[in-house]
Amino acid sequence: MSTPPHPGKAAESATLRRIRPAVRIGRFSAVLRIGMLLTAIALIALLLLLFALDIATGEYQIPLTRVFDVLTGGGSRAQRFIILDNRLPRALTAVVVGAALGLAGAIAQSILHNPLASPDILGITSGASAAAVALITLSGATGVLATVGVPLMALAGGLLTAVLIYVLAWGRSTTGERGVVGFRLVLIGIGVNAALVSVISWLLARATQLDAAHAQLWITGSLNESDWSTLIPAAIGLALALAVAAASARTLAALRFGSDTTRVLGVRIQAQQALLLGAAVGAAALATAAVGPIAFVGLAAPQIARRLLRSPGEPLIASALVGAVLVVGSDLASRTLFPVDLPVGVVTAAFGGPFLLYLLVRTNRKATL
Repeated sequence: MSTPPHPGKAAESATLRRIRPAVRIGRFSAVLRIGMLLTAIALIALLLLLFALDIATGEYQIPLTRVFDVLTGGGSRAQRFIILDNRLPRALTAVVVGAALGLAGAIAQSILHNPLASPDILGITSGASAAAVALITLSGATGVLATVGVPLMALAGGLLTAVLIYVLAWGRSTTGERGVVGFRLVLIGIGVNAALVSVISWLLARATQLDAAHAQLWITGSLNESDWSTLIPAAIGLALALAVAAASARTLAALRFGSDTTRVLGVRIQAQQALLLGAAVGAAALATAAVGPIAFVGLAAPQIARRLLRSPGEPLIASALVGAVLVVGSDLASRTLFPVDLPVGVVTAAFGGPFLLYLLVRTNRKATL
């Protein structure tokens, strides 16, 4: 007659089965989360499908099989010109801009512990827009000034706005510590955003009809003028943000805890916050400089990724993937679901507005429980 297993050993065996397997490569190790991995693979597959559909869609429809053929070096000369010279830069710009905005939003929300902390809500994109609109309406930017000056002004405007918000948010917390408090920074950012929107409206009101039309097209966030030159600044911003986030992965994880726990872990809170927020602002400002402000992607992407992966914090890579999916999908929808081609920023705003209301209602319910 066999002896029944000891209850303690049975419980220990069950606990060991629940422990996630670890993966070690040299000095680096990570816990293997099968569910998260499968979700990330599904996001990549969806992004590739939307990317191919975005390239195939246009006045001259190209079958998906032919798109893959051209991308791998085949196809006719006319098809290679349409895909590689006209449509591929636009689709790649949509991917990079969406990933940059999603990553920037995830970093900001993780550090500030607030789902409303995103580049557009905090006024970063409005600062970039105000600077670009000022150049367009006050100088009638054309030629090289429009090609180079507008993106540079947008970048400078976004960075200066971020510095202003950070300085205004500096003060003492409820515990008497000096530094930047997340809730205060969000409130100041919302106020600065409202002021900058008023500045943009004033600039448009006093501009000539031609300059106002040019500026209005830019501030709606459009991929219509995308080419290889517009892809470069967004790609630089995304690469820098990814590099900083990868180098500060452990620090970012520590910053998700309370200030006392973070300090016990040996993290210099204010210095690391400034570094990571600087990377997020740079990515968002460069993405905005490339194609104009695309609303709500930085707000929605981290929250969608968090719910898909069921993670305690905003996952960075998944947020970038969701951001890319949102922008590429919105670009595809803007050219297929409506009788006229719409700027991609109009579509993201149409979907992002209800999502913002959902976050506000959900946050309010949590606060009243």
